[in-house]
Amino acid sequence: MGVNSNRIEDFSSPCCNNTKEVSIRISSELSTTSPIEIHNVSLPPHKTTFQKLKLRLSEIFFPDDPLHRFKNKQWYHKLLLWLQFFFPIFQWGPQYNLQLLRSDIISGLTIASLAIPQGISYAKLANLPPIVGLYSSFVPPLIYSILGSSRHLGVGPVSIASLVMGSMLQEAVSYTKDPILYLKLAFTATFFAGVFQASLGLLRLGFIIDFLSKATLIGFMAGAAVIVSLQQLKGLLGIVHFTTKMQFIPVMSAVFSHRDEWSWQTVVLGFSFLVFLLTTRHISMTKPKLFWVSAAAPLTSVILSTLLVFCIKSKAHRISIIGNLPKGLNPPSTNMLYFNGAFLAVAIKTGLVTGILSLTEGIAVGRTFASLKNYQVDGNQEMMAIGFMNMAGSCTSCFVTSGSFSRSAVNYNAGAQTAVSNVVMASAVLVTLLFLMPLFYYTPNVILGAIIITAVIGLIDYQSAYKLWKVDKLDFLACMCSFFGVLFISVPLGLAIAVALSVLKILLHVTRPNTVVLGNIAGTQVYHSLSRYPDAQRVSSFLILAVESPIYFANSTYLQERILRWIREEEEWISTNNGSTLKCIILDMTAVTAIDTSGIDMVCELRKMLEKRSLQVRNPNRNIPRMPHSWMISANLGAFSLQFVLVNPVGSVMEKLHQSKVLESLGLNGLYLTVAEAVSDISSLWKAHA
Repeated sequence: MGVNSNRIEDFSSPCCNNTKEVSIRISSELSTTSPIEIHNVSLPPHKTTFQKLKLRLSEIFFPDDPLHRFKNKQWYHKLLLWLQFFFPIFQWGPQYNLQLLRSDIISGLTIASLAIPQGISYAKLANLPPIVGLYSSFVPPLIYSILGSSRHLGVGPVSIASLVMGSMLQEAVSYTKDPILYLKLAFTATFFAGVFQASLGLLRLGFIIDFLSKATLIGFMAGAAVIVSLQQLKGLLGIVHFTTKMQFIPVMSAVFSHRDEWSWQTVVLGFSFLVFLLTTRHISMTKPKLFWVSAAAPLTSVILSTLLVFCIKSKAHRISIIGNLPKGLNPPSTNMLYFNGAFLAVAIKTGLVTGILSLTEGIAVGRTFASLKNYQVDGNQEMMAIGFMNMAGSCTSCFVTSGSFSRSAVNYNAGAQTAVSNVVMASAVLVTLLFLMPLFYYTPNVILGAIIITAVIGLIDYQSAYKLWKVDKLDFLACMCSFFGVLFISVPLGLAIAVALSVLKILLHVTRPNTVVLGNIAGTQVYHSLSRYPDAQRVSSFLILAVESPIYFANSTYLQERILRWIREEEEWISTNNGSTLKCIILDMTAVTAIDTSGIDMVCELRKMLEKRSLQVRNPNRNIPRMPHSWMISANLGAFSLQFVLVNPVGSVMEKLHQSKVLESLGLNGLYLTVAEAVSDISSLWKAHA
């Protein structure tokens, strides 16, 4: 077989002209292999340092190439595109018509029937005045309708962010003893949540929220749902004195230690409506066309329970009611933002945590419904929209808001076409704020608890948890740690534990990458894992290894040790099975997407160790000088060192190997495009010198 003497381009070394002297017997399997064409392994196109940096930064921060739409456009077209870029309303606004408006009015009124009772309930969940929940269902949806890119996202308070805000703030300030300071901290936390969210969008740092893995969120939301539901036992049982802690044991202890405060009237009323709400939820889940049943159920429950308590008010003294709610639009709260003082750190920390959680939920929900209608939601645009609406909300007496899954699902099923549905919902809330507030005076608090339980029970996704167990045990472990951390430690610490476990999983994958031994599929030029494919066969005298990750400082030592172990195990197998002597190590680098200087040093050190090891093993009593190529030892020495070959390094890896002179040390036959070409070419060389 002819050998390409110029197969590796641009590599100059005096060693390359040395005569290859070999003395070896070719195995019968390799001798029958058909010759194949040997291809050049080329360097990537030359780029300057600035070009490389520019390309790398664009891949990190601009993977979607947001400026592609501005190419080759006139200035006035670019101006319009900039307006559409920052204000998506300019994209769909010109095509808006009466038919779309009719659909949006229906869906907007439908989600308003859900948003009003949920807003009041979630404000109570965050230990805020109920009216703040309605304020938060008015201003933020209007801002999102201008800035947001999702057509179906229903904006307003969400259960998880409300729970976390309430639990984190009450650890520092009592909402009963100092309600004004507590309210200031809530608005300030909302402001910092908005600043953080908008900054992520403007700086295109959305990948930060990716550290909240799906497994982490499944466990966190399930644990939070359980805690939220248990906290509502205070209202469902009519307990007056209750713990402010958010852990399972203190909550259950408070429930049973205050049995004397249980009110049978409250219990009957609360559980009756809870059964009603859960029944309507089940109906809507089993028959999606009846989505309006569960959507209208919360408002229906509020109306019916309010009428009932009003009618029996003289006999229902132990049933707690909301009481007076002030009428009017959102009062400004800029003067209540808390930017200096002892509790500023608490407000910032609460804002960051609730900002991340609400942002994650909002983007996930928006993308979910966008995929159903085959349109794209811009993640960075969503971050800016949610961030700006929270910043504006903090100045208008609102607390943290985002896209709610329950409201978005109702919005989608009701036929929403654009973000105008949020405007219609906000208009309905406006009418409620201006004219209908006195009607909520006799609304029992127990109904708010039942609405919250019904809303959060859907966050317990046991099917996804079971799937995690079946697919990935580490993900399941992170899920369970998050779940039990929230239940028994605290909501923020439970989340921190889950995130830490997710990061630990990433570190494990990085520091302990997978390596496999490859074999040849009989009758083909295909090489696959011996352990995965029973048809794959060892190639005599070759050990073919594949590394399935980048090679960094964090895993280079491990990979070196693991490769040496593979070699030792291969020689033990050869000894046990009377196989042919191991003569060549092939390292398939197809999946090695990057390498750093530590990784390059590892490759060099591995080559030297194999050369030195082979000489010591085969000639233990001879003082043999180190030869210029690891694969070649003069035939008159009666020994062979292990040949070390690299296969198919990607462009960036190839470039670094070339710049570090590693390829020169490997020699002319130390680099190949495919494993098949390496085996064929090296076998032919052995045969030629046999």
